[in-house]
Amino acid sequence: MTTTEHWRAHRDAVVWSPGGIATLSATHWLDPTPRSFDSVPGTWHAADGRAIGSLPSGLVSLAPGERWESGGLELRGFERDGAVAVRVYDPAAPATRGISRIERWPVDDLMRVVARLEPTPHRDVPTEAVDGYRSTDDFEGVIELVLPEGDVSLCVQLLDDGSLFAAFSDATSGNDSYRFRFLRMPAPEPDGSVTVDLNRAYLPPCAFSDAYVCVFPPPTNRWTVPVRAGERLVR
Repeated sequence: MTTTEHWRAHRDAVVWSPGGIATLSATHWLDPTPRSFDSVPGTWHAADGRAIGSLPSGLVSLAPGERWESGGLELRGFERDGAVAVRVYDPAAPATRGISRIERWPVDDLMRVVARLEPTPHRDVPTEAVDGYRSTDDFEGVIELVLPEGDVSLCVQLLDDGSLFAAFSDATSGNDSYRFRFLRMPAPEPDGSVTVDLNRAYLPPCAFSDAYVCVFPPPTNRWTVPVRAGERLVR
């Protein structure tokens, strides 16, 4: 198995396995008032940054990212800018939505390039999520990419492990591919060089479920050239 085949197999496991990305069926935003929700046992409210569930079996308290299983469902705490939610992961959700696989382009070696990170940090850049929520984000710098069908600028974020992340759209977006995609890159080398492999461009979680709140690419990363590499669509 090649490195790319191994990466794709890992992606399929992350997406389709029980509790995987595609199994999210709902995100219920909470406030201090206990409420009931369809398919969620008990009543739920937010307190001290946690999702609190009152169930016949007792009290459940979920910090962001914490998990609890009930009746085949997995519930997780979630937080966005101080707002708290409980998320419901249902193994039957992909079948209910009629999705079962990721369509991908063939691997193209020309879409794997070595470029250089220009460290020009931008702080508090306005962003918008797919549900219309507006916030701000920080970007570490820009990578200039020379691609077969044109040059583009990729504005990237620095993750806690030192790797880089970006969201982008291109001339295929909304037609031959989903409306935008994500990309992870390794940490820059000491000289600032970065390997950017667009064959590993992947679909954002919101391509699999409307219950996700993915953030759109910044204007810099909305390209007019096509990127026919990586993941395309959910089928």
